[in-house]
Amino acid sequence: MKSITINQTKTAVPAIAMGCMRIADKSVKEVEEYICFCMEQGLNFFDHADIYGGGVCEEKFGTALKSLKIEREKLILQSKCSIVPGIMYDMSKEHILSAVDGILCRLKCDYLDFLLLHRPDALVEPEDVAEAFDILSSTGKVRNFGVSNHKPMQIELLKKYVKQPLVIDQLQLSIPVSNMITNGMEVNMSTEGSIDHDGSILDYCRLNDITIQAWSPFQYGFFDGPFIGNYDKFNDLNNVLNRLAEQYKATPTGIAIAWMMRHPAKIQTIAGTTTISRIQEIINGSNIELSRQEWYELYLKAGHILP
Repeated sequence: MKSITINQTKTAVPAIAMGCMRIADKSVKEVEEYICFCMEQGLNFFDHADIYGGGVCEEKFGTALKSLKIEREKLILQSKCSIVPGIMYDMSKEHILSAVDGILCRLKCDYLDFLLLHRPDALVEPEDVAEAFDILSSTGKVRNFGVSNHKPMQIELLKKYVKQPLVIDQLQLSIPVSNMITNGMEVNMSTEGSIDHDGSILDYCRLNDITIQAWSPFQYGFFDGPFIGNYDKFNDLNNVLNRLAEQYKATPTGIAIAWMMRHPAKIQTIAGTTTISRIQEIINGSNIELSRQEWYELYLKAGHILP
């Protein structure tokens, strides 16, 4: 498995991280099999959040880990907090500390390699976040910190007070959902793609050595569904995916991953599938290096433009 470096930590991690949002409905035995297969393939980075399955995902994962007796140092565990589903976002000191204790209890481990703040809290007091991070760092409960779905100025506000580097920003990105790319391509235009929804987050992260983790790499919209195989909305894109899949002896899923990895930002992709065959497709795709022209062809067939 190819690796990337979380720049500010100098830590090498798999270019593909395994998202654990969908294991709530799996049996513990199935989760054990999933973990074992991933580990055998060098996929030892697992992404969680305290809201996934209402905590069930972390609970089942932790139970499976305990049964498998895998050495903790062989795993890279990440989780996220700050969402109180349907009620509010909460980045208060008390919530962060309580959330991490709950995460560690469910995962049945002593520390997280990475903790991300899941969504920006409109009422955030960055001094409060800094105090929470200091406690988590000094007690060894969290080794590295980052954010998710944050814009540059929100990160800068936190950085003014937080001592620890913010090393990751987890953001939605796929071939169709790529505003962080389109707004940099359609500069000085009145086109839809020129609208900057994210504050030039792609360039900001590259300038500041913040690793982007891409969530929902096979989805379009906000959980509207997969674009792969959706010929009604993405006929041209799927035709190119199929052609390139045949050319590279891969699958459309593998080509979608190759598109992500072709970008020089060295993005770490979060793969949320638990299906072994699909994971293998993703692994195979990670070894494909698309040409510049092929990357742009996929980009254009997803509905983007070159002004």
